[in-house]
Formats: sequence, structure tokens, C-alpha cells
Amino acid sequence: MKLSLIFVCLFAVSGVAQSVQVKTQKGVVEGEKFGSIHRFLGIPFAQPPVGDLRWKAPQDLANWQGVKSVKAYGPSPMQAEPKPFMVWSEEYLIPKEPISEDCLYLNVWNDSKEKGPKPVLVYIYGGGFRSGGAACPIYDGAATAEKGVVFVSINYRVGTFGFLAHPELSKESAAGVSGNYGLLDMISALKWIQANIAAFGGDPNQVTIAGQSAGAFAVNYLCASPLAKGLFKRAIAESGSAMLSSPLRPATNQAAAEATGGAFATKLGAENLQAMRAKSASEILAALGGLSSPYLDGYVEPLNMVQAYESQQANDVDLLIGWNSEDVVSNRWLPAQEYQQILAKKYGAKATEMLTYYPASTDAEAAISQRNLSRDETFGAGVFFWAKTQMKHGKSPVYLYNFNRQIPGDTPETQNGAFHTGEVPYAYDNLAKVRRPYQAIDRQLANYMSNYWVNFAKTGNPNGKGLPVWPRFQAENNMMQLDVETRATTLKNAKALELIAQ
Repeated sequence: MKLSLIFVCLFAVSGVAQSVQVKTQKGVVEGEKFGSIHRFLGIPFAQPPVGDLRWKAPQDLANWQGVKSVKAYGPSPMQAEPKPFMVWSEEYLIPKEPISEDCLYLNVWNDSKEKGPKPVLVYIYGGGFRSGGAACPIYDGAATAEKGVVFVSINYRVGTFGFLAHPELSKESAAGVSGNYGLLDMISALKWIQANIAAFGGDPNQVTIAGQSAGAFAVNYLCASPLAKGLFKRAIAESGSAMLSSPLRPATNQAAAEATGGAFATKLGAENLQAMRAKSASEILAALGGLSSPYLDGYVEPLNMVQAYESQQANDVDLLIGWNSEDVVSNRWLPAQEYQQILAKKYGAKATEMLTYYPASTDAEAAISQRNLSRDETFGAGVFFWAKTQMKHGKSPVYLYNFNRQIPGDTPETQNGAFHTGEVPYAYDNLAKVRRPYQAIDRQLANYMSNYWVNFAKTGNPNGKGLPVWPRFQAENNMMQLDVETRATTLKNAKALELIAQ
């Protein structure tokens, strides 16, 4: 079916927004126009994964008649009630409602001033694969769309709803495996984009996937998945990589994943799959346990990340990747002696050398080292190793960054430096969505970063007029420092990261 763009402009009651319609392959959707920005919120891209479709790959939608209104975000995926914690205020969290299993929706922003086809930037949220959703204020796509790309944000199932493996689930699957439904949701959304984004002014041959934290891990998984081949051309990963073992990349095989699912079913008091699907979403959510992150299932992810790249079976795409100087997800640190003991147990013969990079002569020094090691083990080393691996085994370029801006806070409690997720409002020019005392330098940095990100989506190269030159990552460990002074430099702690990755 040939797709066409249909504009039906009718003044809304407010006198501000106008309605605008687009014909997709499944039917007509009606979003809103604010000035030149066309916004479509809550477009379904698969059937609701409820009832008998719980714990199944996303299923194709049926066509609909008439016009479907898409002027509000669809429900966030099933998860616990969002509450501010640690460094994350409500701007970084999903709305309190709606939250539902019926969550497979995406959102599209396009600036009508520029005619298409335009590059497409697809955002994948973080949240440890256990929480998150596309409706967070900092993921708004209007400002990025104004720079000449079509911005898309997508939902995917999280937690046990998104990743549970179980023997009966594997038996009923045509692929013979279960779990990784969240990744399949992302792939389904990318297929929807291939089929429909031209009607919104986008170019399906110029798709960049981008994600932060678990979203960045997901980007890495998609880069290694044969099911995602040809669905995107470039990738941006902010603070996340599945190249090394971590809490977000458990070393789990199918048998172990299914055993975890069996134990979860027992905990639920469900003796078979039918009984599991008969449980309410609230009961499933309350019953902690079961696999809740991606694993190597032999189907969506047939190889681990390193094997995929070394065998040149990964999707060889342009990369823009990096992490933050305060990329930590814990705020509790052990005394020096206990820290040294754990380091010795974990790193064995490498422990003495590790202490030269992460020393612990006093409790205060040990706290700083543990903070830095938490960042580097969870994010830094994996991202750095990803860059090195792509440089060695791929042909596409890599651009590496460190985000080091000490983000201003209103009180000592909100002064957390370049904290995890703190770069997202800068990268998508959404400082206005966050209640912080940003300064002129922050607005300049947001301008730099958002233009780097958009330039990369357009050309595979972040550089452009008026921007400090960002060198391609090479053997000299070239990278970009995103800070009060944005400049090219070399990675200072490369040796420590290499030691972790060995």
C-alpha cells in the first residue's frame, strides 16, 4: 500500500493546537500540530501483549477503520509506581499513570518546515530493564525534531513481563526459546518504522537507534542481533554496553533462564502456563523473581557480544558512545579493609594492580575508589571495550565521549555532578523540562550535544559548523570531553579500563 501524508488542520478548542492526520499501513492516525511541529503520541505498533499474548513475541496489528486519535502517550509498561530516589527527580521518571501491560506504543515528532525524507532518530529508554517508559519528560522529541530529523520514542516490556523464560513458553514458541520479549518489542517497533516512517517525513534507510543506561545495553544487543539486521544504520549508546558481564548483561543460558522461570512459577503458585497467564498483572508484579533482563537465547541473541563482533556477525554500524564521570548507581561504600578483601577475591592476581588505579589507604579514599570502580565496571570499561572491538573488527567509525559537566543543583543534596542520566536533557535539548538552576554554559553544552547527536544521525559524523571538532576514535584513544570546556582529548584512565576488561 502506498503511504501518503494527509493534513487535516482543524483548530482545537484551545486555539493553539491543530489536528493533523497521517495514513499508516494499518489505518489513519490523528495527532497534533504545534506551530511547525507535528506530534503523534501513543501510536500502537503491535497488539496488546495481554491474556494469551502475555510472554509472547509482539503480534501484528489488524487494520482499523476510521481515524485513531494519537494525542496522548500510551500506557507505560507494567512496573512499580514511580517514586523519586537517589539523584532522580520526577522529570526522569514515567508518569504515575497510566501503567499497564497494554504498552506497545510509540511516539513521533516531525518539523514540517523541512520536507522529507529526513533521517530518523529512535530513542530507547533506560531503567535497568525493570522500569522506564517513553513518556518521561526528558524524552520529549520536539526540540530534536526542530533540528531536522524525525524523532521516535518507543515502549517495550520490562521486568518479568518483558524477559521471563520458562520451559512451557519455549515449547509453544516457533523459535523454541522464550524470554527477550522486550528486545523483540524494540525490533517490532523498528519494523513499524521501516514500513511507516516515510508517511511522517522520515527516511527508513537513515535510521539511528539511541538509548541510555539499559537503553544503551539494548542498543548493543540490537547491534549483535541478526533479527535487527538492516533495520538501522547508526547507533548511539549513552552509559551502557553489553560487551562485558554486568548486572544488565547476566551470563545466563537458556537452561538457566528457564529454571529461573520455573522457580518463579512455583512462587506464583501456578502449576502450568495457563495458570501463570491467569494471574493478574499486579500478582505477577508483586511476585519478585524470574528473569528480568536480556540473555543469550540462541535466537534473538545467538552469540555473546564479543563473539558477534569477532566473527563479524554483528551489525557493523556507525557508533557514537560514551559515559558520565559520575555514572554510579549506588551510594553505599565499604570501609577500606573490606573493600580490599572483596577486590582481592574478585580480581585475584590483578588485585594489586587494581589498587594502583582504585586505591584504598583510608576509608575516605576507598569510598572514592569504589565510586569510580562502580562507574567503570558497570559502564566505562564495557563502553570502552565496545569502541576498541568495533575499531578492530568493524569498518564503521566510532566516536567516543565522556560527559563530565558538574550539573548544577539547588541544594547540596541535588549537586551530584555528572550523574547517571544527567546528560540526557543536554543530548536532546530538553533542559527546559528539568527543574534545575542551569546556567548559560549548560545551554551552550546542550546546543553542542544536541547538534552533535543530530549531525551523527544525519551523516554518521557528529561534526558540523560552529562545533568543536570531535575526532574519530583511534588507537590513541581519542575522545570528546563534554563539559564546561568541550574539547577533544585522550582517555585518561584507559589502562584501568583495559585491566577491568581483561
